[in-house]
Amino acid sequence: MCKRFVYLLLLVLLSLFLVSGCSSKTTEQTGADQVTITDMVGREVSVGSQPAERIVAIGPGALRLCCYVDGIKKVVGVEQIEIDNPMGRPYFYAFPELKDLPVIGPGGPNNVPDPEKILAVQPDVIFSTYTTEKASIDELQDKTGIPVIALSYGKVSVFDEDVNKSLELIGKVVGEEEKAQKVISYIEECKQDLDRRTKQIPDNQKPSVYIGALSFKGTHGIESTQGDYSLFKAVNAKNVAERIKQEGSVMIDKEKLLEWDPDIIFIDLAGYQMVREDYRKNEKFYYTLSAVREGGLYSQLPYNFYSTNIGTAIANAYYLGKVLYPEQFQDIDPEEKADEIYQFLLGKKLYSRVAEDYGGFGKLELQ
Repeated sequence: MCKRFVYLLLLVLLSLFLVSGCSSKTTEQTGADQVTITDMVGREVSVGSQPAERIVAIGPGALRLCCYVDGIKKVVGVEQIEIDNPMGRPYFYAFPELKDLPVIGPGGPNNVPDPEKILAVQPDVIFSTYTTEKASIDELQDKTGIPVIALSYGKVSVFDEDVNKSLELIGKVVGEEEKAQKVISYIEECKQDLDRRTKQIPDNQKPSVYIGALSFKGTHGIESTQGDYSLFKAVNAKNVAERIKQEGSVMIDKEKLLEWDPDIIFIDLAGYQMVREDYRKNEKFYYTLSAVREGGLYSQLPYNFYSTNIGTAIANAYYLGKVLYPEQFQDIDPEEKADEIYQFLLGKKLYSRVAEDYGGFGKLELQ
């Protein structure tokens, strides 16, 4: 009898142990089902521990960054602005199937996200560049019940640490961490290569240079420039507009350009027609400029469409370097380099397609 009692007691204890062990394991798995990441505005966001299978990207440039890390395979909806105006966006040329996806909202910097349309495509995660205000992002997350991860292009956009961090976030969430690191490394290698080729050139051996017709909140003429132009900084150029001592885009007085009289002028092709129209009204002004008289007027591919097209911007930097410092870039064919960049970031050679929209690299005429 005693032995039987002891035997039953052992069975009960063993059962309790097994139940306790299973219960403990379930709790551990439940906890492991979620991981917490910190997004680009400092919010802690809980997402599934397994790679997200369905994503949407909203706001200027969010979809582009997802395309760079192969997130395209998991995108389940796009904004209307992406479909209506794909011009100048290489990722849409690389992945034309995007236009066939459901619309998740109007898009554009002046429109708020549409929670109902986003919910309709049932994403696991929402990537957003719409705002830096935590309250707005939290509001969208509360309305949808879907994790919202804020991304950022930073201030410089082209070679900005915020872009790298945003790519890392996307890679982690969609299970493409290795690809994200390869993209980051490639961009950094381009940055270092451009600097290495140009940093030792003495200022007195550099031509003075100006960039005009830069777009910001629309297209503009030759007066639109930047004193801290990131692509000129990338190739250590002698930018005459640095004297402005002002960050970001600025409209200068055209008399200033006559005063500076740079050796070389680049015109962003988005504003090229405006420059030509202005030339017809005021030929005397343009022919006062040495760069116009002496054949020093060159193009630049537009790269600001729904935020910065990073691949096009880097391709531009190599072309600027080739024009300014032929010896240091003698091994570079700008068109081939552009195709290499597009191939790496988007899987396709796209230079000819991008050039088809606006014209490619080369000297410009104003007649």
